[in-house]
Amino acid sequence: MAPAAARVLAIDIGTGTQDILLFESGRTMENNVKLVMPSPTVIVAERIRRATEAGRPLLLTGVTMGGGPSHWAARDHALAGYPVAVTPEAARTFDDDLNAVAQMGFEIVSEEEAARQARRPDVVHIELQDLDGQAIVQALRTFDVDPRVDALAIAAFDHGAAPPGYSDRRFRFEFLEHMIRRSPRPATFAYLAEEIPPALTRLQALKRSVARYMEYSGSRPDLPVLVMDTGAAAALGALEDPLVRQQRQSLLCNIGNFHTLAFHLVEGRIVGLFEHHTGEISRARLEELLQKLAAGILTNDEVFEDSGHGALVLEPARPAASPTTSPELPFLAVTGPRRELLRGSALPHYEAVPHGDMMLAGCFGLLRALAERVPELAPAIRPALLNGRDSLARG
Repeated sequence: MAPAAARVLAIDIGTGTQDILLFESGRTMENNVKLVMPSPTVIVAERIRRATEAGRPLLLTGVTMGGGPSHWAARDHALAGYPVAVTPEAARTFDDDLNAVAQMGFEIVSEEEAARQARRPDVVHIELQDLDGQAIVQALRTFDVDPRVDALAIAAFDHGAAPPGYSDRRFRFEFLEHMIRRSPRPATFAYLAEEIPPALTRLQALKRSVARYMEYSGSRPDLPVLVMDTGAAAALGALEDPLVRQQRQSLLCNIGNFHTLAFHLVEGRIVGLFEHHTGEISRARLEELLQKLAAGILTNDEVFEDSGHGALVLEPARPAASPTTSPELPFLAVTGPRRELLRGSALPHYEAVPHGDMMLAGCFGLLRALAERVPELAPAIRPALLNGRDSLARG
């Protein structure tokens, strides 16, 4: 009997782009609908800049979303002398501590006050959200594509809500370490909607935005929803490249626009990782970090003190073949929009192209994680994945 059909919307939300895959079982992966669009934070930043150019007051409402470009644009608006009003939940986009947001020059206003300001004709009102369900539904319908789906899988980077005065970077990496020690595999960073840890406020906000997609698209309200960390989704997606998947041991390095995350995998199990800010590392520094990760000698303090998030090594350093040689580097697979950082490197590496499309690596990782976490969807998803199996995703 043929497996039941399934349609899955997978969205990988980065700092530069949001990469969208509408997966339909029964199609070859290459023939599914794909979109690579500006990221939500880039879109919001551009809208804020237009308000700044017009010299108009700014009102920000909505939910917690990714910062970066939108944060900098709002800060520049305030520094230019124009008002920035923001509701409490939207304000946590910029800092989990609302007092810190107020110190940026933003006015924290209630939802009631925001509703009043939104009626003013001079105010530019922008809703903050990582998932703009209405825009995606409109884009699909424009090309006569049915937006109704059977599941949603979304990846985003979440620092987590650190306690006041505690480093966001340390909080983020301590959470990663906790999860990996519990289950050392990339899919451990995938959560069904009801499982999302309370500290992951951005992913919690995404879960709420999903309800609007269901409403706009006509999808049923109780469909499965999975969210995942972007770096882990890209690593899992890289394993959809046949050359990467056949390696017993590998380094998977995702060089994103803002963050670089590298996993050291042995037979699908994480034995080490580091996470850094892409803008803070050169090619030479990245080469050094990868070599130390592979050798098992990279320390958390070294990465943190270098303005990164941290490092974790679960296996001890491997001895060199002889006192005069260095340990051999495992197979190095690279993904991410900034992967050119390693082009010209002395380190042998391979630019992974899962299903022929590097930019959709995170979406492919989301599909594999969804097949693992929602068994009723697995028969429809697995045949489209590499070799129709998910043994490495299970670790």
